[in-house]
Amino acid sequence: MVLWINRYFCVLFYPSMTFAQKILIWYAANKRDLPWRETRNPYKIWLSEIILQQTRVVQGTPYYLKFIAAFPTVYELANASEERVLKLWQGLGYYSRARNLHSAAKTVVKVYDGTFPETYDGLLKLKGVGDYTASAIASICFDLPEPVVDGNVYRVLARYFGVKLPINSTEGVKYFKKLARRVMDSENIRDYNQGIMEFGAVQCTPKNPNCMYCPLNDSCVAVQRGKVQELPVKINKTKIKHRHFNYLFFMDSDGKTVLEQRTGKGIWQHLWEFPLLESERGIDENAVIKKLDDLVDAKKVREIVRYNENPIIHKLSHQHLHTVFWMVTTDEALQYGIPLSEVEKYPVPVLIAEFFRACLKTIQTENQ
Repeated sequence: MVLWINRYFCVLFYPSMTFAQKILIWYAANKRDLPWRETRNPYKIWLSEIILQQTRVVQGTPYYLKFIAAFPTVYELANASEERVLKLWQGLGYYSRARNLHSAAKTVVKVYDGTFPETYDGLLKLKGVGDYTASAIASICFDLPEPVVDGNVYRVLARYFGVKLPINSTEGVKYFKKLARRVMDSENIRDYNQGIMEFGAVQCTPKNPNCMYCPLNDSCVAVQRGKVQELPVKINKTKIKHRHFNYLFFMDSDGKTVLEQRTGKGIWQHLWEFPLLESERGIDENAVIKKLDDLVDAKKVREIVRYNENPIIHKLSHQHLHTVFWMVTTDEALQYGIPLSEVEKYPVPVLIAEFFRACLKTIQTENQ
């Protein structure tokens, strides 16, 4: 029998105690107080899980609270405009999640009369809901014995059991799912699933985990073999694409500018942005001038100023955007011009939002 003590609690660990039991004991003492943690409402759990995909809790929590305030039930979300949903989502990135969220809400209302499916297979039919999200909702809301496997769970399982299979390989995904099912606590699945995810987020962190005070260190393969920093293994499959964006921030004598909505299946679908010139490499003012006639009467352009000397490198998961903003002042009244005061009402990429806020401050200072 081993006595384990830390600043949170004291507990007796017997050699026969299972992995799942250790996770449950740790979770009971260390779980964070999060707004979605004490509910079984599938709408709120689903909303939190979609927001927290590829988003840290500290960043995602304010968005969760904003969405709950704006859309207390799935009916309000389903009936909202896509533009409003995207605006609330602005800054979280991966905007396909927001569009899928909106689409799934409509399905729940139209097909299921506002009631979420109560089975794993039924949940999988909702747009944007994959294995992890379906398992989380099924277990947390309906106590179904479905193991969750997210980034935190991969890390905990890979280290504790010393698994060297790449977590993003076909073989690895299948293996970890089977392993997760084998070691889970079916009778306490709600707390167990939340516990193992919390353990990965708080205790078994990606970098510099505090293994000395970990309740699993006596039986963790990675700790025993000095492999903590090497696990989990992940194949680097993503090839970074470099793109050169030149945004034209028009201003006419009426204090209006131009926004265009992105279409197609690329990044930022349905978001708004300033007129864009994409080039194979960086361009100069002369290249911008040659393109102006496609947008305004070049003869009426009073001034063109490059806002940022060095390109802003905006990093996305699979591409880096080398971005330059050009401020174009024109005497021509812009067709479909939007007052500067109205720009912030539109859902835009965070890159655009940050530039506009900084630029607006500059304009206001110069006018004082």
